[in-house]
Amino acid sequence: MIHSSNERYHLKLIENGIQSSFQRIQVLKYLYECEGHANAEDIYQALHGEIPTLSRTTIYNTLNLFLEKGLVRVISIDGVEKRYDVILADHGHFKCESCEKIFNFPVEMDRIPLEGLVGFQVTEKNVYFNGLCPDCIQTKNQKGK
Repeated sequence: MIHSSNERYHLKLIENGIQSSFQRIQVLKYLYECEGHANAEDIYQALHGEIPTLSRTTIYNTLNLFLEKGLVRVISIDGVEKRYDVILADHGHFKCESCEKIFNFPVEMDRIPLEGLVGFQVTEKNVYFNGLCPDCIQTKNQKGK
């Protein structure tokens, strides 16, 4: 029997053709309930205490399955680190250079001009910005006083 708070995630897995397991439910739940955009290590560190048998390999395999089935998408603002996003609708991302949090913001992808890409087949559109978030700006300004 699945605990009622996990039912939503169990059903989401089943609806997407994924066999439900406790580990998969917990990974999906973490992705939906965590702030920001987790990477595989974030997920492992958050869940390992609750699930001592959980391995990093299980996390990576689960994330790859979720990606394959369209439950998550990968964002890689720096081109190196992969983070996972459960918001599948088009939106932009801002990464704070100080606290490294990633924030979502609305963007109309279809309004971005593609004149320089005539003849190209665009398969994915991403908008990324880097800088300082309001909290880090405030902290920086307070230290400067």
